[in-house]
Amino acid sequence: MKMRNIELLAPAGTKEKMEFAFLYGADAVYFGGHNYSLRANAKNFSNEEIKEAVLFAHERGKKVYVTVNIVFHDEDLDGLVDYLKYLSEIKVDAIISSDISVIDTIKKNHIDLEVHISTQASIMNYEAALFYKDLGATRIVLARECSKEDIKRIKEETGLEIECFMHGAMCTSISGRCVLSNYCTNRDSNRGGCAQICRWTFAYKKDGQKVSDEVFSMTPKDLNMIPYIKEMIDLGVNSFKIEGRMRSIYYVATVILIYRRLIDKILNNTLTDEYKDYALKVLNRVANRESTPQFFDKLPGVNEQYYLGREEVSNQDFLGLVLDYQDGYAIIEERNYFKVGDTVQFFGPNMETFDYTIDNIMDEDGNVIDIARHPQMIVKIKIDHELPKFAMMRIKMFDI
Repeated sequence: MKMRNIELLAPAGTKEKMEFAFLYGADAVYFGGHNYSLRANAKNFSNEEIKEAVLFAHERGKKVYVTVNIVFHDEDLDGLVDYLKYLSEIKVDAIISSDISVIDTIKKNHIDLEVHISTQASIMNYEAALFYKDLGATRIVLARECSKEDIKRIKEETGLEIECFMHGAMCTSISGRCVLSNYCTNRDSNRGGCAQICRWTFAYKKDGQKVSDEVFSMTPKDLNMIPYIKEMIDLGVNSFKIEGRMRSIYYVATVILIYRRLIDKILNNTLTDEYKDYALKVLNRVANRESTPQFFDKLPGVNEQYYLGREEVSNQDFLGLVLDYQDGYAIIEERNYFKVGDTVQFFGPNMETFDYTIDNIMDEDGNVIDIARHPQMIVKIKIDHELPKFAMMRIKMFDI
């Protein structure tokens, strides 16, 4: 396969998550500011933090995309010009937006900003993509509901950069068209207030009386494009996007590292079925919902959705964060319970994932202990393998 620049794009709900995303292999991150972003419940970035993030990324040859992707009402336009000028001045690499008023504001005020069209625009055909290209957009973030035929045609007809989601949560509605949150809670999902009604369960009632012990769910399973990444690269997809600005550093690190290695193996022609199977197992465990390719190769059916409720149990796989490695000891900040005798896995950037059976634990003061049971306590484990800073320790999942 001819080598191409394929971008791995990660969510960054906080500065810490951004740093882990870059460390674990992301080429670019996306996040929102305190205004105009569809993840209002994420911590998001102040103007000064956006500036610091851009400097941090550019020093490492990485990129930053800022979401300006709400559906604007008149009152939302207040301050927009100044905000867009600020993003241009600090040299963000692009904004992600769907509202035509944003693009028009950039043009009228001669603001030097690259525009990527958000998945909120629900683009699933080449004519819509050409419309935004004529307005000056350089990249389209396609709707999650696009099939491989849609992707191929849009790429061929427009020549635009194509960005596709490849992992993370799905929307019950067509991307960017949800009104359930507004209806049920008066929180506007298209202005950053989504209450995730599609994750709720509902009772069956008739005339106000419950008629079944079963509960109804309309939750789609998560997106996972592992089986089709190579085909998407062949179709001309330029950027592979991971959803999850509100996820943990463990989730971000795990998912980014799996996809980084998978994409590199595809480009180097070294991908094996064994690694694909391993990657699927890890990704299916790191989240609390099942995952599937959804719309890419067929319309979703009974196997791509939850109908009769589900269990979303947060796992306790993330055991510790490596803070340092000194004189044969890993200095670890504990995140979940572990003890002497446990077999764990260490993974991280610039290292091979490996299994290790814990045969000793010391606390910060050098006292021997059998169990690490207090989250964020600092412990030491003697281990032969030198570990990079910010590697992670998790329970042993599967054979590597």
